[in-house]
This record gives sequence, C-alpha cells and structure tokens, in this order.
Amino acid sequence: MRHTNLPLMQVHAHTEQDREARRASSTRWLITPSVAVLFLWMAIPLAMTIWFSFSHYNLLNPDLKGFAGIDNYKYLATDPSFVPSIINTLLLIGWTLVVTVVGGVLMAVLFDRKFYGQGIARLLAIGPFFVMPTVSALIWKNMIFHPVYGIIAAVMRWMGLTPIDWFATYPLTSIVIIVSWEWLPFAFLILFTAIQSLDQEQKEAAKIDGAGPFSMFFFITLPHLRRAIAVVVMMETIFLLSIFAEIYTTTSGGPGDATTNLSYLIYALGLQQFDVGLASAGGILAVVLANIVSFFLVRMLAKNLKGEYEK
Repeated sequence: MRHTNLPLMQVHAHTEQDREARRASSTRWLITPSVAVLFLWMAIPLAMTIWFSFSHYNLLNPDLKGFAGIDNYKYLATDPSFVPSIINTLLLIGWTLVVTVVGGVLMAVLFDRKFYGQGIARLLAIGPFFVMPTVSALIWKNMIFHPVYGIIAAVMRWMGLTPIDWFATYPLTSIVIIVSWEWLPFAFLILFTAIQSLDQEQKEAAKIDGAGPFSMFFFITLPHLRRAIAVVVMMETIFLLSIFAEIYTTTSGGPGDATTNLSYLIYALGLQQFDVGLASAGGILAVVLANIVSFFLVRMLAKNLKGEYEK
C-alpha cells in the first residue's frame, strides 16, 4: 500500500509546485507596472541630468550648445565656491549630527522618567519636526536671531551686553542651530522608542548591585541605544545632504561662501546663472557624494546589527 500511494503523492507535489509557480508568475505580472513606473521615474531624470552635465546648455546663451565633454566638471572643480561648498556640507552634517544625537540621547533618558505633564512635554518636544523648513528658518531669523527685534538680542540688552548679528558673525553656526532644532525631535523619537524597549529587570538588577546613574547610563543605556543611534545617523545624513530652504531663507549662501553647501551651489549655478550644464554636473557630483556616504553608513549599520545579533 505504501508503494501504491507514492505516485499519488508525487502527483500532488507536482500540482502544488505548479500552483506556486502560477501564483508567483501572476504576482510578478501584477507588480511589473508599478516597478516599471518607479524605474522610469528614477531613470529618466537621472539620464537627462547625466546628458546635460556633458552638454553646453545655458539659457542665457542658447546659441552655445553641443557636446561639452568634461568641461562642465572641470569648470565646477575650479569654481572658487566648489571646495567651500563641500566643506560646509560636511561641517553642517557633522555638527548637526553631534547636536541631535547627543541631545536626542539626553532627552530620551529624561523622558524615560515619569513626571507631571509628560504627555504635553513630549508633544512640545516633537513639535519642531512638523514645522516646515522655510517657516522655521523665518522664525529663527526674525524672532530669535534678529539683532534688533530678536529674543536673544532683547535678553542681551537686558543683561547689558551688545546684541550679536548672528547671520553675519556666526553664519554657519546659526544654520547648524536651526537645522538641529528641526531634526532633534526625529532623533528623540527614535531613541526614546529604543530606550522604552530596555529590559526593566536589567535596570533593577543593576540598581540592586549598587550601580549609580552614570554607570547605568554608560554601561546599560548607551550600549542598548547603539543600534538606534546608527539608524539616526544614517537617516539624518541622507536628508542633511540636501539642506537648502534654511540657507536660502536666511543667508542666501553668504556672507561670501560661508554657508554655501552643495545644494545651494547647484541652485546658484542653475537658477541664478541659468547654466543647466553646470548645475547638472553639480547634481551628479551630489548624487555620487550621497551614494558614497550612504554606502559607508549602510556598512556601519550592518556591522552594528551583526554585532548585536552575535551577542
């Protein structure tokens, strides 16, 4: 009887395999249109940008056209604003990450404790993340950093000090403060969610063993937040590479090149000098820089996750 049932089992197995193959085939046909649209959505603009970066294309001089080779890249590399824009981009990202990660960890530890009005305080803490970049830049420019009407100027006058024109004296620092104010709630949300998953029994055991607040923070809380910190660094870095509205609204890249990052330089070349070829070359360099940074960040995150799983 066992031998006679074997062909039936094989037929049943083949039938199940055929059903799975047909189901997979139908699924591929269903997702093909969306994948094709997504591919065209990304590929066509990228291909056009690459083509324009190797072309003479200036809206103020339409007679100058044709293949430019790498002339746009050479001109961009020798532009006096190019190297400062790269440095400003890296400084802006680096200092913003320092402020948001450190501040986010401290806020997460603070909000992990029960206190009166915690819900309202948490809502106020995440509020800046939902303010549009242009609006937040205007608030800081006209209500906080303004040397005559700003809150900081009023406090300094009350203390007998001379108000500071922040955007003229400390332009890049001012941009870092504005961007950090916008992204600190994001870091806080990620890190606060991670700290909520910390095993309470582990913390209680550490307290019983005599661990103080600093020991618990450096040896229990901070190692637990390592993976969340890596996620915050990766996500923020990708978005901070394209910071533009805050610079455009407050300093317009100045004074001089003090706050010109790569995004603003591309805007200046494309929409102020009307040179589409140069702007496209800058856009390609920005894409290359973003991919390089993303590659190392993803490797860092993967290594971090691997270390967590091995533990």
